[in-house]
Amino acid sequence: MEFQIKHVEVYGLNKAFIASGNPMRTELSNNIQKYESVDFSRAKALAGSPSGHGHDNFLQGILVQMDIYAPLYWWKQAQRYHWFDFISSQSTMHRLLQFNVRENCVPEVDEIVLSRIEFLINDFKEHSNKYSKREFEEKWRVLIASLPSGFILGATMTTNYRQLKTMYIQRKNHKMKEWRDFCTWCEELPYFTDLLGKEIKK
Repeated sequence: MEFQIKHVEVYGLNKAFIASGNPMRTELSNNIQKYESVDFSRAKALAGSPSGHGHDNFLQGILVQMDIYAPLYWWKQAQRYHWFDFISSQSTMHRLLQFNVRENCVPEVDEIVLSRIEFLINDFKEHSNKYSKREFEEKWRVLIASLPSGFILGATMTTNYRQLKTMYIQRKNHKMKEWRDFCTWCEELPYFTDLLGKEIKK
């Protein structure tokens, strides 16, 4: 299995582009139905400001939801981002015994590791009804602890363009292929390359 991003939905582009002009307004109007070229030009200029300056705040109003299938070693790094939030994810605690571990791992997981975890899972399935409560817990902990970091789990995530901007800038040249694939996906989002401009593939 490989890193994948599916079922992407983007919300709030129109509202965010218009809201980028709020600092220069004395009143916020509900009558603006569609952003105009001046709104987009302003948004593009503000979005290109350095991270942390605050001028790109309106990007938080462009919301993104998606399903991501990624190996555990990628999730460990992704979780450091504060506005990259789990809506819900697949669970090894509830469904490890139902997964086909071999098919759910990246191709680089060593064959010896795969064979061992398959043996442990099959052995647990065959004998778990005979375990005492203590034995059951101990054997289960061995399964969870032995699962390779190349095992892929899916999660439904929510984030925004401002967080994606930070992730893109920090990860676009990362040695991990999954991060480079993630940044390529960012480039395919509506107006993302227009808004980041010089940061794209720099």
